[in-house]
Amino acid sequence: MRALVTGATGFIGYHVAKLLHEKGYSVRALVRPESDITLLKSFCELITGDVRESETVARAMKNCRYVYHIAADYRYWVPDASTMYATNVTGTINVMKSALHAAGLLKVIYTSSAGVLSSGSKTKPADENDTVNLHDMVNLYKKTKFLAEEAVFAFIKKGLPIVIVNPTTTLGAVDRKPTPSGQIIVDFLNGRIPAYIETGINIVDVEDVAVGHLMAADYGRIGERYILGNANITLKKFFECLAGCAKQKAPNIRLPYAPVVIAAYVNEAISKWVTHKQPRISLPSVKMAKKYMYFDSRKAVRELQMPQTPLEITIEKAIRWYENNGYVVSHPKCDVYSA
Repeated sequence: MRALVTGATGFIGYHVAKLLHEKGYSVRALVRPESDITLLKSFCELITGDVRESETVARAMKNCRYVYHIAADYRYWVPDASTMYATNVTGTINVMKSALHAAGLLKVIYTSSAGVLSSGSKTKPADENDTVNLHDMVNLYKKTKFLAEEAVFAFIKKGLPIVIVNPTTTLGAVDRKPTPSGQIIVDFLNGRIPAYIETGINIVDVEDVAVGHLMAADYGRIGERYILGNANITLKKFFECLAGCAKQKAPNIRLPYAPVVIAAYVNEAISKWVTHKQPRISLPSVKMAKKYMYFDSRKAVRELQMPQTPLEITIEKAIRWYENNGYVVSHPKCDVYSA
């Protein structure tokens, strides 16, 4: 049984491709020419191309029974919005168009984001039905994923058998880039987070997310969303857990919201007009800190039998991988984290 994975060189995509291989699938990966294929070449059939190119997408999808569309541009700051739109929105439309005309295709699993849903609260975590609109998306990544998911629902109405999965903040090993979520751990390990803004997040193990993808193909209901999440936790508690696993001190300075917003606006302006590099303090991240990003993943646990690895184990695995792969170095600069 052949399965196509887009984004297999990325964090979640790699774990999904690896798990598919372990389960006996013939795995095909659509990879860009410049991508690092070191971890994939031993067990994947590699097709060079790009989700932004409809011709290579159609070629990669030939004779596949399952498609896992995971490829995405996951950054909280980009100098050129069109590049993220092209990958996250146009790329998704290209994949769905090819899937609509593919012979023998059984199911498409589309990797969306919990960020396209309502943020929830301490007392009522958001579930799959807590939707919002485009104006509620606080950064370009969320906006493009929101638009991509809307396009996916349009293809569902055309009869394409799609199941949508919405991962929350995903952590674990083999986050090579690393993702914005993993960068928080890397910065903490390097002593760059002396302070924080209080907020709340939902954290899930990347290996559990991979299982959720495969189970969505087996048991997911067409046209349904499934939040792939686990533990709701305040940022303060998260840093305390990190500190315990890493044998370091947790940041103990809680900053008020308003001054950090001002600093974020200044950082954004400097990045846009002067350095053209990612700002030290991300304005979208600071804005997200006003809400607790708490989610209810019981639907995925109930219908997909998605595992729920304890948070401490997930953090421990991530820390050890970063330590063993050269991400932990001394660094004199310090930043403020909000999400």
